[in-house]
Amino acid sequence: MTSTPKQQETPGQSPLAPAWLEVPADLNALHEPLWAGGVARNEDGELTIEGLSVSELQRQYGTPLFVLSETDFRARARAFSDAFNDAFADICGGVDVYYAGKSFLCTSVVRWVEEEGLRLDTASGGELAVAARAGIPGADVALHGNNKSDGEIHRALDMQLGRIVVDSLDELERVAAIAANRGDTARVMLRLTPGVHAHTHEFIATAHEDQKFGLSMAGDSTEKAGLSAAEEAVAAATGHASIELLGLHCHIGSQIFEPDGFALAAEKLLDFLAAMQAKYSIVLPELDLGGGYGIAYTPVDTPRPPAEIAQAMAAVVRSKCAALGISAPRISIEPGRAIVGSTTFTLYEVGTLKTVRVDSAAPEGHNAAEDVTYPRRYVSVDGGMSDNPRPVLYDADYSAILASRSSEAGPQLSRVVGKHCESGDIVVRDVYLPEDVAAGDLLAVPGTGAYCWALSSNYNYLARPGVVAVRDGSARLIVRGETEEDLLNRDMGV
Repeated sequence: MTSTPKQQETPGQSPLAPAWLEVPADLNALHEPLWAGGVARNEDGELTIEGLSVSELQRQYGTPLFVLSETDFRARARAFSDAFNDAFADICGGVDVYYAGKSFLCTSVVRWVEEEGLRLDTASGGELAVAARAGIPGADVALHGNNKSDGEIHRALDMQLGRIVVDSLDELERVAAIAANRGDTARVMLRLTPGVHAHTHEFIATAHEDQKFGLSMAGDSTEKAGLSAAEEAVAAATGHASIELLGLHCHIGSQIFEPDGFALAAEKLLDFLAAMQAKYSIVLPELDLGGGYGIAYTPVDTPRPPAEIAQAMAAVVRSKCAALGISAPRISIEPGRAIVGSTTFTLYEVGTLKTVRVDSAAPEGHNAAEDVTYPRRYVSVDGGMSDNPRPVLYDADYSAILASRSSEAGPQLSRVVGKHCESGDIVVRDVYLPEDVAAGDLLAVPGTGAYCWALSSNYNYLARPGVVAVRDGSARLIVRGETEEDLLNRDMGV
C-alpha cells in the first residue's frame, strides 16, 4: 500500500536548504558585510542608499538596475591604498595598487581610481580604450592577457603603458619584435605560475600548472633543457634591447579568504627573483602579487579587512627578503572585486511566483520509511543570467532581500530565478524570503559590483541594464541601459 507523502508546513530550517543557510531571525535586517555603506531601511521599511529609496530609483531608471555607491567605492579604494602603503612603508617605501578593471570598468570608474591614487590594470584593447577615453596616464596602466593581439601590443606601446605583463615565451618574442621595429622599449613583467592551488572554484584558480596562464616555474621548458619556462623568459628578456624587464608577476586566483596561498606564492617568487638576480647579474625591481581577495556574498562569508591582508603579506615579504639577503622589490597588488564587489546591488522587480514540493529524506525523529515533502518557492524576476551569469558559471552563491517594504510574514525557502529560457537561469539558489512576497515587489541582490555587468549578455535579446552611481544623496547614470534600438543597430538585415 502506498502512503500519502506528509507535507511539512512548519516554518523554520528546511532540509532543502544548504547547511550554511540559516533562517534569519529578522527577514528585514541587513547583514552589514554584504552591503555598501549608506544602505539602510527608511521608516517605511524600504531599502535606501544614501537616503534614496529603491522605488524612486526604479521610477527614474527602471529595473533590472545596478546601483553602485561611488562613496563606498572610493572608501574601499583608499582602504587598500592606505593599508598596504602603511604595511610596506619600511620594506619598499609603499605599494602600487592597481585596480583590476576586468571586474567592472567604465570611464567614471577609471577617473575615481586615478583620483584616489590607484593605478589601473586592463586585460584587453577594449579596456585600454576605456582607459584612454578617461584620460588616465599610460604610465599608470598595465596590460594583461594570455593572447594579446599585435594591435593590442601596438596600442600599449602607443599609450606608453607602465607595464605589459607577458604571459608566455611566444608572447615575449612578439612584444620584443614589435617594440624593436617601432624603435620603442617595452616595459615588461613576466607572469609566472608558482604552482600554488588556491582554495576557490576551479575556473577562477589561476596559479596551478594545468591552466592557460603564465610561465611555469616547474621542470624544464620545451625549448632549453635544464631551464624552466620562467627562467628561459628571464634569460631571453635580458637579451632583448627592446625589453625593459621590470620584474615578476603572479595571480593565484579569485574569491580567496585564506592567506596561506598568498604567502606561499610570495615566498616562491622571492626565491626565484633572488636566484635570477644572482645568476644573471640583474636587478628585478618590482614584484606584483596579484589580487583575488574575497568578499561577502552570503552571511557566512568572512572576508579579511585590507589592513589584515596587508600586514600578513608584509610580514612574509619582510622575513623572506631578510633570509635571502636581498633588498625588497617594489610591491604591487591588483584588487578588483574587493574594491567594487560590495559597492553594488542589483534591483529587480518580482513577476511570477510558484511553489513546488520537493521530496526530502525523513528528518531526525521521523520514521525512515516515511516520505516527507517540503515547499520550495520560485520567485521570478525581470533579469537573470544575462545580468549575472556567475551562478551558472561558478556555482556562485548570492543573497537577496525584499527591498520595497518590510514584512512581518514568516520565512519561506525561495529560489530567485530569471526570465530566460534556461532551467539553470538562477540568480539566488537558496534564500529565505517573506512568505508574502508578491508580483510587483522589489528584490535587491547585494555584492553584484564585480563580474556581473562585466559578464552580462543579450541572451534572449534582453537589453543589458544600466548602472547608477550614488554619491552625496544623488544618483546619476554612469552606464546607460540598452534599448531595443541598440540591440537592432548591429543587425545588417541582409
